[in-house]
Amino acid sequence: MRQIVLDTETTGLDPRQGHRVIEVAAIELCNRKVSERRFHRYLNPEREIDAGAAEVHGLTLERLQDEPKFAEIAPALLEFISGAELIIHNAPFDVGFLNKELELAGLPLLNSHCGSVTDTLKLAKELHPGKKNNLNALCDRYQIDNSHRTLHGALLDTELLAEVYLAMTRGQESLLDDGCDEQEERAAFLSGDMPRPVLRILAATEEELAQHAQQLAEIDKASKGACLWKQLEA
Repeated sequence: MRQIVLDTETTGLDPRQGHRVIEVAAIELCNRKVSERRFHRYLNPEREIDAGAAEVHGLTLERLQDEPKFAEIAPALLEFISGAELIIHNAPFDVGFLNKELELAGLPLLNSHCGSVTDTLKLAKELHPGKKNNLNALCDRYQIDNSHRTLHGALLDTELLAEVYLAMTRGQESLLDDGCDEQEERAAFLSGDMPRPVLRILAATEEELAQHAQQLAEIDKASKGACLWKQLEA
């Protein structure tokens, strides 16, 4: 399954109070490696940004005036995340905001487009109970350089979170061997475009055939003539 690390920045803390998404970023993981595929947009929220939020991410309404509105970029975002597992730190926050934006745009909610959502904050709390588990703390814990993170930014935070997630789940490589091109490879195989491997056929030896016949005779005797293999041979 494809994995997408996703983050947002917003005008405030609660979409139910009319706060909006002002930045969304997502990067793709393939086979537990960061791919070259990125999605990143700044957005015009059409409302003021709370002072507390602006202190966190440094974005202002003036800076965002000429950026697109969420409904304009929604189709491209949904195409990018389609069918993927989303990796999000404090997922209820971002999912709540994105679902509100999708609702305002008249589009189905997030779970209609992605495979599942993994909350790395919940995962971190399970791995490190009683400790700080914000992104900065996790970067320090897993020795990931975040010295350039002077402000929160969706794209930078997804890059850091991808490294944190891979560090937290190290050892799970064998569970993620499907690859990002699994569907394309399957389609090519079924269409005949992909070369089929040569099958090596190993014939049984005379000794093995004799052992097989003896085994069938014993089964037939024990079952009082009900051995299906013997009946098929007959």
